Amino acid sequence: MESILVHAQALVYTLLGLMPTAYQRDSLQALLGLFLEAQGHPLPEHSVIKSAAALSRFLNHYDWSTRSVIRSVRQQIVQELLGACHRGRRPWLRVIVDLTTLEKCGKFIGFAHLISVLQGKRGLHLVVLYLVVGEFRVPWGFRVWRGKGTPSAAQLAVRLINTLPKNLMQAYRVIVLADTAFGSVEFLKAMRKRRYPLIVGVRCDRKLSDGRQVCSLVKQGQQVRLEGLSFPVTLGWLYLKRDGKFEKRFVLSTRPLKASTIIWWGRKRWSIEGFFETAKHRFGLHRFGQQTLNGVYRWFVLCLVSFILAHWVYLSTGSSTLPDWGASATLAMKLLLPEIVVCLLLVYLEQTRPLFQSLGLELQLVEVKT
Repeated sequence: MESILVHAQALVYTLLGLMPTAYQRDSLQALLGLFLEAQGHPLPEHSVIKSAAALSRFLNHYDWSTRSVIRSVRQQIVQELLGACHRGRRPWLRVIVDLTTLEKCGKFIGFAHLISVLQGKRGLHLVVLYLVVGEFRVPWGFRVWRGKGTPSAAQLAVRLINTLPKNLMQAYRVIVLADTAFGSVEFLKAMRKRRYPLIVGVRCDRKLSDGRQVCSLVKQGQQVRLEGLSFPVTLGWLYLKRDGKFEKRFVLSTRPLKASTIIWWGRKRWSIEGFFETAKHRFGLHRFGQQTLNGVYRWFVLCLVSFILAHWVYLSTGSSTLPDWGASATLAMKLLLPEIVVCLLLVYLEQTRPLFQSLGLELQLVEVKT
């Protein structure tokens, strides 16, 4: 587990090295420090190290390569995943895709074309690709669904899956897990063409080739043909508790599996929901307030990088309990951004100087020579 901490440190050093100037390196550290406070509101105006204007310019206007940052993060992810794949039977790589909404009010002139309404929610709708291997889980990428008349969520999901490197897909046994929104004929055919087994939710009123609906089935594990599909799928269902009541959810598999296996994999999809909650309410994914598309894009990228760093530091502790994201993020900042921790401490001490003076004490910092 120590190696993953080394990868986290290497990633931070690499990202800082991508910044063209020392001023921008300081801004990047300040922003990562804001995200790693993990209080859910990493807004630039809350920074005590850099001004809100400086951080805004860094996100919206400064010329640094966002693509290089993404490329560096993905290289570290692939390196860590390949290093964890030992000889013997290949482990499962869960490739999970889902759609989440970042609700927004008001006008956003710089990216108004990206704001749309979906299921009564107005905002940015992100299709996210999430990778899970055992306790290791990372967001790989995202695309913005732009509304009707544009590429569908399923089409965007296919594009995201296509970005996964071949050596990674060959090292693992891959299974794709997806929500009902991705149960289109096009998505099913795309996964079958790539030979990836798919477990995906399906609507209860989805029609079969014989005219019946999915909800009319009484036996789990049946192989049926959906309307518009040329190959059979296997259906099962599970019950999820919602508002004190149990809802029946149908799940299909493109591979002939037992109903119990389909249900087991179907439940595994929900791990991405926990990620969405953490990314939003701990790391502030939805709290972007930038007025340019570039600024919003960079906000998403740095937020997800902060999640990855906190998760890797948590894994390095070897803990078997559920992660305390606040504690993990705090530890990540101490281990990976010690300069930010020292700066925050100095600012706090300066703010408390009047208190020391009122008690007849004087605070001095003395250099320790070694």
